[in-house]
Amino acid sequence: MESDSIPLIFVLAGLIMMSAYFSATETAYSTFNRLKLKNMAAGGNRRAALVLKQSESYDSLLSTILIGNNIVNIASASLATVIFTKYFGDAGVTVSTVVMTVLVLIFGEISPKSIARDMPDRFAMFSAPILGVLLKLLSPVNYIFMQWKKVLSKLFKSGDDRSITDEELLTMVEEAEDCGGINEQESELIRSAIEFKDLDVVDVITPRIAVAAVPLDADEQEVARIFRETGFSRLPVYRQNIDHIVGILHEKDFHNYVLHSEKRIADAMTPPVLVPPSTKISKLMKLLQASKSHLAVVLDEYGQTEGIVTLEDIIEELVGEIWDEHDRVVLDMVKISDKEYRVLAAASLDKVFDELGVTEEDEESATVGGWITKLCERIPAQGEQFTWKNLQITITKSDSKHIEEILVKIQETENAA
Repeated sequence: MESDSIPLIFVLAGLIMMSAYFSATETAYSTFNRLKLKNMAAGGNRRAALVLKQSESYDSLLSTILIGNNIVNIASASLATVIFTKYFGDAGVTVSTVVMTVLVLIFGEISPKSIARDMPDRFAMFSAPILGVLLKLLSPVNYIFMQWKKVLSKLFKSGDDRSITDEELLTMVEEAEDCGGINEQESELIRSAIEFKDLDVVDVITPRIAVAAVPLDADEQEVARIFRETGFSRLPVYRQNIDHIVGILHEKDFHNYVLHSEKRIADAMTPPVLVPPSTKISKLMKLLQASKSHLAVVLDEYGQTEGIVTLEDIIEELVGEIWDEHDRVVLDMVKISDKEYRVLAAASLDKVFDELGVTEEDEESATVGGWITKLCERIPAQGEQFTWKNLQITITKSDSKHIEEILVKIQETENAA
């Protein structure tokens, strides 16, 4: 090898290393953990703060990396052609193309990007000082590219959509929990807030079979007894049957104005808020606030009562179960053994399916009782038993109007219903 070629080879190696630097930097800056670096910067880490500052101008950052990478790749290809032509003559161009393609792909692209992807935070902080110098040197070129980008944006009328989707927000919350930025309770609260707007009233409804209500012509002692036994502060009032709810009676108003007086229930009740099952709970919350009410009646497409939703039900979707002195601990699903569960008919079908590991979805039924009634096309009698998939279901409590409780046994083999 001629002595004058040795410096050229060292320069070529340096150019390939620079190509590796630019490739790894691009990957590191697009994948680093922003929350982790924010915590480090808050703790006094200057390089973490520098990375965050540089990433604020991502367009300039990216154009600097791409310009630098293209310059070193073109320079290395040209230099390699000179070196190989000296030794291989006319064939040197072909040899140079093959060799440099392999070298740049392995050592200038694939390997550095793989390394940077495994430790993006560390590499971003390592590359930040050098990148800062390059950003200043190439700022005139970056300015030209930014102006060109504006021209292209106007020419093609490209929309700049910087909105963050719910899925991206949930991913950010998961990452924040994984890196210790927030705890499990905070993470669950944020997830509930994000998913809140997608919930319908049918997701939080108390089905009609579980609704405690009083007739309009009920005597005051009967109403007082229902308030006392249920512990509820409000009761729907109906005329003829529960499909004709005409008002909401507050316990305080009942005791202050009706009990031991000549006034009737109709004098103390307030008009009901009526909504369809498809109403979003975020919208219902605003309706309840506007009407200064705490309870809404859900009507199906035929105008019949499907159930009720309270303001407490809605808030519990955000903050979890709220217990007061009147609440009784009644579990919707109790595990008797490894393969047996006692389930209330009013339990959420989705939650029960999740617990049992059933993947099938039923968009028509909200409760276990509704699902069984639809499956059997009737109200099964107490003691009746049937098999669905790998579940043996026994009706343990029911009457002529509705199912109250079932026993579910998971079988070893999957059977058809």
